[in-house]
Amino acid sequence: MVIEMEYKITTHNERETIELAQNFESEKFPNMIICLDGELGSGKTVFTKGIANALGIQESITSPTFTIIKEYEGELPLYHMDVYRLNGDVDGTGIEEYFTKGGVVVIEWADMIKDILPKERLEIKFRVAGENKRVLILKPYGQKYEDLCEAVL
Repeated sequence: MVIEMEYKITTHNERETIELAQNFESEKFPNMIICLDGELGSGKTVFTKGIANALGIQESITSPTFTIIKEYEGELPLYHMDVYRLNGDVDGTGIEEYFTKGGVVVIEWADMIKDILPKERLEIKFRVAGENKRVLILKPYGQKYEDLCEAVL
């Protein structure tokens, strides 16, 4: 029997969401896959900013809605993806190649490409619970990601 673990965290402003992301970055490892889902404006890009800041990336982080993938150089490369516009059609995008390039991969709207996601990953669902309040539901897939959640939370 497989026990699915789930963690729930509430953040009350962008700063807390960024700090949470920075805590995850502190436990980073090559080929780390973080899948983000939630409605528009729920904090997915804010979370990604926290990871980028902690990786030492100085560039401004914006959602790669039209480019699909943005690459940033930091302590580890950050591959920031927004797959919303693909509508699940990943043919010719090369997305899977990024899963093994040794960086940190953050995918916004990851539910749309569930079929190609690696078996081992961390999924984070963002729910709006007030003007600035967010409830984050974290689901680790695989021991590495369970350990990550235990270390950070």
